[in-house]
Amino acid sequence: MGHPSHYPDPDPRSQGSGVLLSAMAGAVLGAAGLAWWLLSEAERRRLQGRQQRMLRISRLQDGSELSETQRPAGNGQQRDLHDKVHELNQAIDDVRRQLEAMATAR
Repeated sequence: MGHPSHYPDPDPRSQGSGVLLSAMAGAVLGAAGLAWWLLSEAERRRLQGRQQRMLRISRLQDGSELSETQRPAGNGQQRDLHDKVHELNQAIDDVRRQLEAMATAR
């Protein structure tokens, strides 16, 4: 005659479901971590591109991007450059206002 054990035999089905639950939780956490990393990399690249564009615009505005041979010699050429920079600034302001309007519309 066998004596009853103090500890019941573990049900193999409950062990399997625990392993499955752990694997699913690990997969969800891994996917969330990967998604967070991908989003942070995309944001970093977006900000880096924005900084580079702003630097180029700044250089265009002060004329430092032009080489010495490309610098306008006469007053008329200087005025043309000034007009183009002014148009560029207006276009940037228009886009900024449109983006702000889109952001407030949400």
